[in-house]
Amino acid sequence: MNDMENAERRQEWRVICLCAQWCGACREWQLPFEQVAKAYPQLQFVWVDIEDQADAVGDVDIETFPTLLIAQGAEPRFYGPVQPSASQFRRLLESLLAGAATGQLPSADAKALLQRLVAGPPQQR
Repeated sequence: MNDMENAERRQEWRVICLCAQWCGACREWQLPFEQVAKAYPQLQFVWVDIEDQADAVGDVDIETFPTLLIAQGAEPRFYGPVQPSASQFRRLLESLLAGAATGQLPSADAKALLQRLVAGPPQQR
């Protein structure tokens, strides 16, 4: 990999949805998540079932579904539950991509979770 590819990889955006198959809200959220993914082909979207990929998720306690982890390169930019709304999801993404999102940066736990998920083979959508 050359320097240009390394630089692009460091800036790559990932949108990781943490859900569970048994969760009704997650099942309803899956189609809007996939629709938004199609609208942003420059971003990498990943659907992670926290039970199927429990080793990668580790001891992170997901209390509310769906929960998103959005990262630019190795840096989490957003980590938390979201309303299962495609329009709100798009606004969040646009805000992050424009660099306009404000507020507290995600915790060190989010960064550790991101590292584990990127290292593993999550199912891409």
